[in-house]
Amino acid sequence: MEMSRDEIINLLKELGLKENIIKHVIAVEELSLETAKLIIKNNPDMEIDLKLLSDGALLHDIGRTFTHSINHAVEGVKIAKKYGFDDRILRIIENHIGAGITKEEAKELNLPIKDYIPHTIEEKIVANADNLLAGDKKRDIIVLYNKLVKMDNQEAADRVIVLYNEILGLMGQNESKRHSNAVSIQNL
Repeated sequence: MEMSRDEIINLLKELGLKENIIKHVIAVEELSLETAKLIIKNNPDMEIDLKLLSDGALLHDIGRTFTHSINHAVEGVKIAKKYGFDDRILRIIENHIGAGITKEEAKELNLPIKDYIPHTIEEKIVANADNLLAGDKKRDIIVLYNKLVKMDNQEAADRVIVLYNEILGLMGQNESKRHSNAVSIQNL
């Protein structure tokens, strides 16, 4: 289904998504588009579908109308399917948590057993933007990294940093501009 930005935001409101989550998805959309534009500027041959990116960012937390658990990505896909959204948007919704969830982690988390790792550039940009925002406020990636480490999930923490550095690299950020903690983490 093709919807305008305003129609998507209205849908989220109609579904009962709380105002703070709507502010969050709008912030993720804005950061995703800003990131994509820098990536395109630095990599003129790279194709990024900005409409897909915008729609996926706005819809990535649609499942929070049903649950705020980690299962919100799976529930979000179910809701988005009902509205006929493109499979590429469904993959952005499904794969936005952290830097993705492996099949093994999905089993441990009682999610349908499959790979939830972002693969396309649009999936990666939305996941990374989501990681860099707490609500609608920017946060240092190390905050999320440390949270995942404290939850005894080093593998997920490392994936978050790898994704962050991949996106920064595509944006043309050199090592000296990257977060010193992010690039010095061992065992990546």
